[in-house]
Amino acid sequence: MIVGIEGKVEAREPTWLHINVGGLIYEVQVSIHTSNAVAGQEKVRLYATQILREDADLLFGFADGNEKKMFDTLLKINGVGPKVAQAVCSTFSPETFAKVVASKDVALLKRVPGIGPKAASRILVELADFIVDAEGGAGGSDARDQHEAIMALESLGFKKEAIRKALAGESGDTASLVKIALKKLQRL
Repeated sequence: MIVGIEGKVEAREPTWLHINVGGLIYEVQVSIHTSNAVAGQEKVRLYATQILREDADLLFGFADGNEKKMFDTLLKINGVGPKVAQAVCSTFSPETFAKVVASKDVALLKRVPGIGPKAASRILVELADFIVDAEGGAGGSDARDQHEAIMALESLGFKKEAIRKALAGESGDTASLVKIALKKLQRL
């Protein structure tokens, strides 16, 4: 699995780059935000998501770790494919997208090409806890620890609302948040 790519830009368009890596040239799909971030650069280093399908081997590149996280999170939603996820990444920065999700703004999300009212509502419901890392995906922030604790508890079968109530006002690393929540959830 390819998780990053670094090399010389051979050709570019607004939605893709051809990157020469040691003599091999890869076509990397990029969002408009990433395209603007690397505009004019001869050498680039991008976070990457590789999608293998029966008929294609696709590579998506991101200048920002939060944008990659946003793309990967969107792909997990039923009915959202790479083209729609890339359109969301081109329309919103990760910070703006987190605000759209937090405010549950269906009208704003429907502006993305390929997203109708039903898809917008589904995305907002399933991504209710989308959090942007303060350091571009590499941080150890409280928000990231909260998010990881929520994900761990969901994998154990607990409901999101019960987890949120149990973690309300709590802070600490992921492991301690999970322990605290488990104690509270046993009483519910």
